[in-house]
Amino acid sequence: MGACIERFIDHLAHERRASPHTVTAYLRDLEGFCRFAAERLERPPRLGDVDRSLLRAHLSKLAESRGATTLGRKLASLRTFFRYLEQNGVTRDNPAAALASPKIRRKLPRVLDAETAAEVMEAPRTRSDGAESARDAALLELLYGSGLRVSELVGLDLEHLALESGEVRVLGKGNKERIVPLGSKACAALRAYLTVRAELRAKRTAPDARALFLSRRGRRLGVRWVQKLVRRYGALGAGRPDLHPHALRHSCATHLLEGGADLRVIQELLGHSSLSTTERYTHVSLDRLFAVYDRAHPLARASRRRLPAR
Repeated sequence: MGACIERFIDHLAHERRASPHTVTAYLRDLEGFCRFAAERLERPPRLGDVDRSLLRAHLSKLAESRGATTLGRKLASLRTFFRYLEQNGVTRDNPAAALASPKIRRKLPRVLDAETAAEVMEAPRTRSDGAESARDAALLELLYGSGLRVSELVGLDLEHLALESGEVRVLGKGNKERIVPLGSKACAALRAYLTVRAELRAKRTAPDARALFLSRRGRRLGVRWVQKLVRRYGALGAGRPDLHPHALRHSCATHLLEGGADLRVIQELLGHSSLSTTERYTHVSLDRLFAVYDRAHPLARASRRRLPAR
């Protein structure tokens, strides 16, 4: 199976132009299945060994320690791999096609209120470490002000910025490019950072030299480092040490919706391929509406008891 996996990974990377993160995830999922199959068969697996019972056994083993979301992704990787083999005449059918996907309970995004978001945005400015504080203020403004994914943020290069026109060019999921507007605060924060960015660049050479956000050693910031920074400023600015970059993206979308923005405009801003993904924010806003009503209206509690459960 190893040679088939290599060809499939090459197909993902060069023909489908999948992101490095996606390619790595597929490879990890397929190698994990091969390890399970080898242990079960007591020899390296061959394509002819793979049937629905072996795949079910693999998923059952994973279910002992993994959640439904992870199981769903790993099953999707196997389906895509065997569909590729079927389409290219390597196998006659797709043994993963008929397996049912695990039911995933969709959680509504947890968002910050506008006041708390503002406190988080201000948190880097309370520190006095120069270039790093300026960098952190700018990246927070992009996460919340423009709703970028953290993977999109760390992938930005200097040439992606157009501060004169107030926009940034973003490479999103599936290598889809979009133009995202920058608010006045984000532009100001970015200008302030760019004036001191040279202090971080040091003597780094390509490819990190063109990266927008650099570490103190002059390397491109990674996803985990940004997550760590957001937790730090969540704790410092709002008592939220559990704050995640995606919560800032969720907050951006929810606050836009509450401010009257059209759902399709928000879809374009966030780079959602499906409007149904963006529609989750309508439920968040309704929940917030009911929470405000319950706090503010003197008859809210009594009337809520008489209303049927939503």
